[in-house]
Amino acid sequence: MSSDSIAVGSALAPARRRALGQVFLSARWQLLAMLNWEIDPAVLEPFIPRGCELDFDGGKTFVSVVGFLFLDTRLLGIPVPLHRSFEEVNLRFYVRRISGGELRRGVAFIKEIVPRWTIAQTARLCYNEPYVALPMAHEVTGPASALTSSTGEEIRSRNGECSGRIAYRWRFDGRWNALELQYGGDLTPLAPGTHEEFIAEHHFGYCPQRDGSTVEYEVQHPPWHIWRAAAAMLDANIEALYGPRFTAVLTQPPTSAFLADGSAVVVMRPVRIG
Repeated sequence: MSSDSIAVGSALAPARRRALGQVFLSARWQLLAMLNWEIDPAVLEPFIPRGCELDFDGGKTFVSVVGFLFLDTRLLGIPVPLHRSFEEVNLRFYVRRISGGELRRGVAFIKEIVPRWTIAQTARLCYNEPYVALPMAHEVTGPASALTSSTGEEIRSRNGECSGRIAYRWRFDGRWNALELQYGGDLTPLAPGTHEEFIAEHHFGYCPQRDGSTVEYEVQHPPWHIWRAAAAMLDANIEALYGPRFTAVLTQPPTSAFLADGSAVVVMRPVRIG
């Protein structure tokens, strides 16, 4: 199949993208701290959802630990009291599949952490996603802190040299675990074809189901802007949280890291595939 015959999912026209499913959830995803590690593809083989294959960047496979804020969350258009704004930290990797001649690039998850049991249960029931509920907190300094109350467009309009720090924490195995990132420089658009675009621009999610099938759901959002990371670290009980196969990789410094501003997002209803 020629590359000209494949339309990448993130480049779909808005009208066509809306036709792929009905909106299940809408929210703002803000302050996405993305720490990324190169990993042996063999480590991920047991987790690949049926009907998908690993996606590669420059011939390399990556896993990411991503911390971000869920803000103004609505299910089926309805705000859920006491569950509209919260943190999430997830461990994810990158997959792809071809559907009707279209290349759909997506993510699959090893584990997702949120602070509320109801949120975790809803995700398990609707998507069979590997959510757990743990006490969580976050801290942000510098210009990115305005994104908790302002839009990305407002921040970009007053862009300039800046620096700050963001941390996401969760209490697990008797102590506080943390993802931390120091950022600096200008807030810049994702450049096409870069490693950062590969990490950020996957617009489908894939979840293995108990019967061996897979559900697919689309995530729609505009392209994000990013700050470069001056430093980044993950301080967690990797073996107990994610399993021993990830210990050797995630206890090393990340291969890359950056902070994305985020935007409004919509998550479509899941659709079962093969």
